[in-house]
Amino acid sequence: MLRAAAADSMAEPGAPQQDGGFSQFVALHQAALLASAVPREYWPSLHRKLEGEIFDAGEMFGIMQVEEAEEEEEVEEQADIERELKKKKPNPGTEPSFKVIVTNEHGLRATDPNCIFLIDHAWTYRVEHARHQLMEVPGLLHRMANLMGIEFHGEVPDVDVVEMVLAEMWKYNQTYQLSHGTAEEKVPVWYIMDEFGSRIQHSDEPTFGTAPFYYIPQQLAYTILWPLKDMSNGEEVSRDYVYGETEPFLRSCLLLPWQSMDVTHINHQTPEPSDAHYQAIFAENKESLPLPVEPPLPDKTKIFKVYTDMQQVLTGVDHPRFVFTNDEKEADILFNFSHFKDYKTLSAERPHVLLNQFPCENLLTVKDCLASVSRRVGDAEGPQWLPRTFNLKTELPQFISYFKQREERGEDNHWICKPWNLARSLDTHVTTNLSYIIRQRESTPKVVSKYIENPVLFHRDDVGMVKFDIRYVVLLRSVRPLKLYTYNVFWLRFANRPSRFAASLGPRIHCDEFITMFEKQYPKYPWKSIEAQLFKTFGELFQAATSKPAPLGICDYQSSRAIYAIDLMLKWDTDSEGKQVMQPQILEVNFNPDCARACKYHPTFFNDVFSTLFLDETDNCHMTAIL
Repeated sequence: MLRAAAADSMAEPGAPQQDGGFSQFVALHQAALLASAVPREYWPSLHRKLEGEIFDAGEMFGIMQVEEAEEEEEVEEQADIERELKKKKPNPGTEPSFKVIVTNEHGLRATDPNCIFLIDHAWTYRVEHARHQLMEVPGLLHRMANLMGIEFHGEVPDVDVVEMVLAEMWKYNQTYQLSHGTAEEKVPVWYIMDEFGSRIQHSDEPTFGTAPFYYIPQQLAYTILWPLKDMSNGEEVSRDYVYGETEPFLRSCLLLPWQSMDVTHINHQTPEPSDAHYQAIFAENKESLPLPVEPPLPDKTKIFKVYTDMQQVLTGVDHPRFVFTNDEKEADILFNFSHFKDYKTLSAERPHVLLNQFPCENLLTVKDCLASVSRRVGDAEGPQWLPRTFNLKTELPQFISYFKQREERGEDNHWICKPWNLARSLDTHVTTNLSYIIRQRESTPKVVSKYIENPVLFHRDDVGMVKFDIRYVVLLRSVRPLKLYTYNVFWLRFANRPSRFAASLGPRIHCDEFITMFEKQYPKYPWKSIEAQLFKTFGELFQAATSKPAPLGICDYQSSRAIYAIDLMLKWDTDSEGKQVMQPQILEVNFNPDCARACKYHPTFFNDVFSTLFLDETDNCHMTAIL
C-alpha cells in the first residue's frame, strides 16, 4: 500500500520585497544562479523565500512510503507501483523505501514564478569531523539512522551504528565548496538534505532541477528545487543524481552508489595520456613558454641582486655573492613563493634574469600530472616506485574495474583520495568504500592511489612499531643537460600510534640518529643501499618528467632553477629473484617547500642551495649529485 506524509511547512509566504533588496540579491548571487541554471523567472520568489525563510514545499508535495503488500487484493496495485519504480532508482539504503509526489490537487505549472522551493539541510559537515559529530551532537545519530533506514533505538551513540551511517551516507550526501577563505575553509563541505529532500529519487529524465545554494546574507546553505515541466497531482518528483554528465557509460559508473553494474570487463590499464591532455593542462594553467635564451657566461666575481618574498631566504642567505634588493626590476635573481606564469615576456625583456621555477614544473608538483608522467617508466601499470594511481576525472571506469577485480580476489582494497593540488593532507581520505571514492569526484579534482598496506615500520620505544615518511630536498639546476642534486640531510615524520592507518605525527628524529637506529632494527638493509635506491628513483622521475619537450615535459629554460621536496615511504616488496626488498614509494613532489627546519638546524642550508643553483658550485656544500 502507499502511505502519504506531507513535508513540513515551516513558514507562511511573506510579502514581496522591495526592488532594491532584490537588486542586491541578484548582484550577490547571479553567478551562482546562472551556474546552476535556475530560470530567471524564479529569482524574485527565491529571494522572497530565502529572506523570509519560507519552507512551503509541504503545500505541494508529499512523501510516499512503499511497503510490501500483504493483502491479496493489493498485489496487483503493488505490482503496478513496482513496475513504475523500476523506471527510477528506489531510495538508497535499506527498506523502507520512499518517493516524493505532487500532492497539490491542481498540480503545479513550471511557468508559475512561485514554483521554486527551499530544502533544508539536516546535517552539514566536513568529512574529518563526521564521526565526532555523530557521537557528540545530540539527536544527530538517531536522525541519520532513521533517514537511512538503519535500526537504532538506544539512547547512547552506538559505534556500530555510527560506522553504518558513515558507510551509508555516501548514498545521500551532496557537496559544495566555499570560494573564499583559508585553505582549510575551502575544503569541500558535505551535507545531507532533510527527510523531504533525501526522499527525492533519481531519474535519467528528471522532473525537477536541484542545486545547492549559499545565501550570503545569512551565511547559510540550502538546496533549491524547481520544476522542469508541468506536474499533475500524483506525479513523482525526481532529480538527476549525476546532473551534467552526458556520456552514458560514465553516467552508469557515477551511479554505482545507487545502481549496480558489472565493470570488471573494462581494461584497468592506464597508459600515459595523449599529448592533447598535456596541452589542455598547459592552456588551463595560463603559462607562456619562454623564448630560447643564451646562458650567461660564467663570472666568478659577479654579485647577484636577489628579489624574494620569502622570509626564510632573506634570513638564510648571507653568502657574499648575493645581496637583496627591494626593486624587482633591478634583480638578477627572482626567488618567489608564488607561481610565475609569463616566461615569454621575461625571456624577451630580461633574458639574463634567473628564477627559482621551471615552466611546466606542475607536471611534477600536481598529483595527477605526477602519475601521468611517471607512466613513462616501467610497465603498463607504471613504475614500482609510485603507488598505483588513477585520475578520478579521466580514469574512473578503469579504477572501478581494478577495485572490483581486487575485491573479487580478496586483496587489500584500502585507497587514499587526494586533491590534485592541496598541501598538508587537506581533504585527503583513506577508505575501502567504493561509493565514498566515486562521490569524491563531485568535490575538488582528485586522484586515488593504492594505500601502502605493507609499509616498512620503525620501532619507537614509547609506542612500538609505527609508520614513517621521509622528505628529501632536491635541486634541479638544468634540464638539458639534466643536472639534479639532493641535500644531504633528510627529514622524517613518525606516527604517534601503532595503528595501521594512524595519521598523527610524533616526535622528530634527526636523520643521523635515525640511520643508526634504522640499521640496528634492519641490519640486513644498510641505509647507504636504501639511499642509493632512493636517488636512482629520483633520477628516473626527473628523467621521465624532462624526456619530452614542453608542454609535455618540464621546459628546458636556461634561466630556470628550482628546489623541490619529495615525500616518500618504504614498503616491503620482492625482487625478480624472490628476495624481500625495501621499495621506495613516492607520495608527492612539493614546489617551494617549507624549509624552516632546515634553516633552524642547518644554518648554511640556503647558502648551499644558492651556491648550487646559481653559482654551479657544490664544493663545501652539503649536496650530492644525482645526475
